[in-house]
Amino acid sequence: MQYDFLYEVNDGVATLTFNRPEVMNALTFEVYAQLRDLFESLRYDDAVRVVVLTGAGDNFCSGGDVYEIIGELLKRDMKGHLEFTRMTGAVVKNMRALDKPIIAALNGMAAGAGAVIALASDLRIASERARMAFLFTKVGLTGADMGAAYLLPKVVGSGRAFELLLFGDTIDAATAERYGLVNRVVAHDDLLPTAQRWARRLADGPTLAISMTKYMVNSEQNMDFAAAIEAEAQAQALMLMGEDHRRFYEAFRAKEKPQFTGR
Repeated sequence: MQYDFLYEVNDGVATLTFNRPEVMNALTFEVYAQLRDLFESLRYDDAVRVVVLTGAGDNFCSGGDVYEIIGELLKRDMKGHLEFTRMTGAVVKNMRALDKPIIAALNGMAAGAGAVIALASDLRIASERARMAFLFTKVGLTGADMGAAYLLPKVVGSGRAFELLLFGDTIDAATAERYGLVNRVVAHDDLLPTAQRWARRLADGPTLAISMTKYMVNSEQNMDFAAAIEAEAQAQALMLMGEDHRRFYEAFRAKEKPQFTGR
């Protein structure tokens, strides 16, 4: 399929690069739809085990294109607006439903929808030049967009989430790391190599165990403690019978490195 972004798969790692550097990799209606459909289709693509997201040029993604989206939306009625916001929300919903890890490599500004796409990823690595802004209120919109008001408090806590969503201010990479919004800040030239190393580790690992971990972390957010304990007991019982666990045991006995199959 032809995409309005760069997309390549290499040995189980899919790298998606937003590719409109002349407008800070701003999103269009078409890109939103392509992202929505791609993340849904990746659930059934066995050739991909990990996804890396980044941006071309000096920025990750500045959110929706002011002229191509905002200007056009002002011409639409309520139904047209709702169709759009449901489509953008489906991008994040499909990212969270994807049973494969997603790594955001933040090479520069991640603003608006770009910040939410980074937030919806499982791991975030930031260049020292990266910045983030949940700037919706600064343009007269609610900070509750594309799942931001649901996801952000779970990552940084409600106090920090209120600060970021109410003010819409831009924070630098060091502040994002201090808030717990990014996992690691690295030198700019080390960003993609670090993201690819993390992706390689995950792609070469026990992918079924990794996907089950992502599923359980997502699912347990809405459970009480007793339900979570039981859900983990059932999930682990299944994994204990898996081929990868057996391979670990046999490799341990032979003093070898296990070769996982994802089963």
